Amino acid sequence: MTIEILFALTASVFGATASVLQRNAARPAPGRLRFSWRLVAFLVHRPAFFLGILCMLAGFGFQLTALHFGPLALVQPVIASELLFVFAFLALHERGRVRGRDWAAAGGMAVSLGGLLYVADPTGGVATVGDATLWGLAAGATAGGALTAVGLSRVSFRGGGPPTPAHRAALLGAAAAVVWGFVAAVVKELGYYVGQGASAVFAHWSPYVLVAVGATGLFLVSNAFQAGPLAASQPSLTIVEPIVSAILGVLMFHERMHHTPGDLAAEAGLLVVLVVSVVFLTRSPVVAVDVRAGPAGPRATAVAERGRRTTGD
Repeated sequence: MTIEILFALTASVFGATASVLQRNAARPAPGRLRFSWRLVAFLVHRPAFFLGILCMLAGFGFQLTALHFGPLALVQPVIASELLFVFAFLALHERGRVRGRDWAAAGGMAVSLGGLLYVADPTGGVATVGDATLWGLAAGATAGGALTAVGLSRVSFRGGGPPTPAHRAALLGAAAAVVWGFVAAVVKELGYYVGQGASAVFAHWSPYVLVAVGATGLFLVSNAFQAGPLAASQPSLTIVEPIVSAILGVLMFHERMHHTPGDLAAEAGLLVVLVVSVVFLTRSPVVAVDVRAGPAGPRATAVAERGRRTTGD
């Protein structure tokens, strides 16, 4: 195992822990806080949110190290394996609810992700991109993609009614994933200057952009978790982010991947298996908990609802 993969896997473990903690923190947020900065004010009063931030920062440190040694197109797909760790954490807590097809989906995700990296074999690339125009184009494309997804999350495509929670969560998750993909590119750029000392880091634009764009990504992902079920938002986060990162790695950092017709066909097939596996895995009873159901989960909410009907409340 190469050192960049080891650091990327460690980053994914911390990312999975942060995801579970942030999900628990956002779950009881009132619906009126949806897509509002007041949601952040709500979250800062919850210890799980701060623990999630600490885990996210630790994951960022390992991600930064991994990107120092390896290409974006390799590191970010490995970090996408955090969903497997989310599943593992929750499965250990609720062993009795894990089904055979859940394990099959987890295995399918692991095999297809590993197969994609084996076939594509991302290599090479430059350590820094000095072209300001290129960064401007990447930032503009990122903003355009994220804003489009956010706009679509507020549009109903059926009967003119309000968008469903799953519809909102999936598109807000996609918006967050696009932003996180760009964040990964900024992190890789920052890694070049970290090796030159603190003065070089703070004299460069990357740490300041990282804070601003990272805060935007955190805002979007918190709203995605609060807007609807994790089964809707997590596939977008898992699939879209590494794709955006790989595109930026190839176009900006000149990374190379195998792209013969045979390789592309194999990669397309493995990507389909990955998407299907992720969708099934996020629908596992231990993962697909409705974040609006409150900290006790949907079962407790259903019991409470039956109680209200019985008493006439």
